[in-house]
Amino acid sequence: SAGSGGCGGGDTERGPAVPRGAFSVVRRCVKLCSGHEYAAKIINTKKLSARDHQKLEREARICRLLKHSNIGDGVGLGVAVPLTPGLFARSHCIQQILEAVLHCHQMGVVHRDLKPENLLLASKCKGAAVKLADFGLAIEVQGDQQAWFGFAGTPGYLSPEVLRKEAYGKPVDIWACGVILYILLVGYPPFWDEDQHRLYQQIKAGAYDFPSPEWDTVTPEAKNLINQMLTINPAKRITADQALKHPWVCHRATVASCMHRQETVDCLKKFNARRKLKVGWVGRQTTAPPSMSAAAAPLGLVEQGRRRTDPPVPPACLWSPPPQFSSSSSSSSSSSPSRLEVPPREWHRTHGTPCLPVCLSHPPAAPGEGARKQEIIKITEQLIEAVNNGDFEAYAKICDPGLTSFEPEALGNLVEGMDFHRFYFENLLSKNNKPIHTTILNPHVHVIGEDAACIAYIRITQYVDAQGRPRTSQSEETRVWHRRDGKWQNVHFHGSGAPVAPLQ
Repeated sequence: SAGSGGCGGGDTERGPAVPRGAFSVVRRCVKLCSGHEYAAKIINTKKLSARDHQKLEREARICRLLKHSNIGDGVGLGVAVPLTPGLFARSHCIQQILEAVLHCHQMGVVHRDLKPENLLLASKCKGAAVKLADFGLAIEVQGDQQAWFGFAGTPGYLSPEVLRKEAYGKPVDIWACGVILYILLVGYPPFWDEDQHRLYQQIKAGAYDFPSPEWDTVTPEAKNLINQMLTINPAKRITADQALKHPWVCHRATVASCMHRQETVDCLKKFNARRKLKVGWVGRQTTAPPSMSAAAAPLGLVEQGRRRTDPPVPPACLWSPPPQFSSSSSSSSSSSPSRLEVPPREWHRTHGTPCLPVCLSHPPAAPGEGARKQEIIKITEQLIEAVNNGDFEAYAKICDPGLTSFEPEALGNLVEGMDFHRFYFENLLSKNNKPIHTTILNPHVHVIGEDAACIAYIRITQYVDAQGRPRTSQSEETRVWHRRDGKWQNVHFHGSGAPVAPLQ
């Protein structure tokens, strides 16, 4: 067995068990000589594989390494306290989270699973310290090392580079901080869809916004910090040290507005009340209902394609964690009884027209068509990404040399070949250094035999104009794809509406 905070042996008194994980149980413990209360995780090592033993040793090593006032050390049990309306308190909250993350990064640790339910409050007192907990998925890195450490984390908080299975490092924690900050401010996440594939497409495209009315009273500085945290390119993403120097954090007394819409506050309260009714049923679900896939199930750890039961959520915790994923099995799983309450998005709003998530409709696919349809959506996203990046070489590899197209830039004329497109890449797109976010809405894929398909969709492009103002453009597009030698190529393109944002 393993305990935390130095509790163990005969100098402690064990209390009642907190809900169990697959291989562990967390108990309340009191150190007799000092009277200090601890949380001790007791693990049945007989059930662990050799790999699980290694992961457990790594977690213990990391926990011993990290010594910071905003990182859980096993002392105290933390409490679940509802969010307060003031943005001032939330600025202080994110500051403490960032300080914990900065300490981790300075010590060569990447948490990889930052989310509200891994944040505890030291007490119910106003201004209580926020503590970062649960280092079960944490890894150790050297400096600013970037590598592929495996697919691990919780879906709504995964960064684009992890979803693209690229090398990653410390910036993944900052992305998760951006998601947490967004949630802290309005009570719902920036990315949400019941379908996991569509959720991942939103994240990879950085498709989020600040819809009215919830965001009307949130200061521009807060939005700016979120934008810098949710930057798709990890090399350009703000660091923990830089974020702590951001005006919204370091000058919160004057910059972080204390205004907050009463409707939003009421919405949070109503949501918490509803969760009290729902959490009992959710906590007792051992398997997903027939109508719910494992990927969409509200609770449970999914490991290597299988679902296992998570411990029941205590009534005090009103925010059910989404599924957590790891490319390898977790050494242990235990749910703390004390979580920082943040309502999930049931989402978006209780009234008004939702901005996100975007509902994508996919007609039922015939056997064997589903995989091809996903291939077409993925290759279309890669093509648009090449356009946004001004990468003509990547674009040309995806397109047939004899590509034909009708598009606004050609004034309604049929264009054949790549020279017309090359002009825009070389003279405009490749020179654009401003951020561009593109979202594909309502993709409809028609499979035409084994080696041909057509996709129709709406393309929403967010960009910054020459005056530095954010803009959005929309176009309706259709692309015909043909597979040659096992490789999909775009053979025809038809676009309507205004020219895409970078060409205006």
